[in-house]
Amino acid sequence: MIWQRFWDSYDKYLTAHLFVTAFVIYIQIPHMIWNADLYLGLGMISHINPVLDFFLYGIDLIEIIPMINVGMLIYSRVRKNGKK
Repeated sequence: MIWQRFWDSYDKYLTAHLFVTAFVIYIQIPHMIWNADLYLGLGMISHINPVLDFFLYGIDLIEIIPMINVGMLIYSRVRKNGKK
C-alpha cells in the first residue's frame, strides 16, 4: 500500500525528476573540461582557485543522483506497462 502511494507520487512528479537528472548531467560539462585540464596539466582552469576546484570535483560526486533516478524511472515504466 505504501509502495503504491510512493510510485503514484513518483509518476506524478516525473517531469521534476527528469529536470533534476538533466541539470546534474549538464553540470557535468564544466567538470569534464576541468578534468581534462587537470589530466593534461595545462593549469588553465584547474589549480587556479581551491574553492572552484572543490566544487568542480564535487560535481562528480552527485552523479549518484541521476543513476538512482534513471533506475527508478525504468522500474516505474516497467511497473506501469506491466499493469496494462
